[in-house]
Amino acid sequence: MDMKKSSKKALNSIIFAIPIITGVIILIGLFNALFPKRYLMLVFKHNNFTDPIIGALMGSLFAGNPINSYIIGGELLKQGVGLVAVTAFLVSWITVGFVSLPGEIMFLGKKFAILRNVLAFLFSIIIAVVVVYLVNLL
Repeated sequence: MDMKKSSKKALNSIIFAIPIITGVIILIGLFNALFPKRYLMLVFKHNNFTDPIIGALMGSLFAGNPINSYIIGGELLKQGVGLVAVTAFLVSWITVGFVSLPGEIMFLGKKFAILRNVLAFLFSIIIAVVVVYLVNLL
């Protein structure tokens, strides 16, 4: 590949990434404004039983794409939310789609869509507990 073609590809990649990076920066600012530390500390009590459930509920309701979930997860950790809650949030953010459930029902059927979302929600809690347990072993 010649230099001109490589430079053009690199420039196109940068141009493509600018809106994504801008969106992430705006999302971080919005998240910090909407969920101040004192609010998060009222919701998350560093309880290994309730925190993953609350994290999974929040992730299920605010479903989105993986890039944004990692940014929000990092912000939650910075604000003192426990790792088990953040892990449940991340897993459910990606796997559970209560917001998109009507569309999923239309394309995949009601029984399958509901069962898939319920199982994904439960497994997001289980996965969070197991991951944090394994991390603590290290």
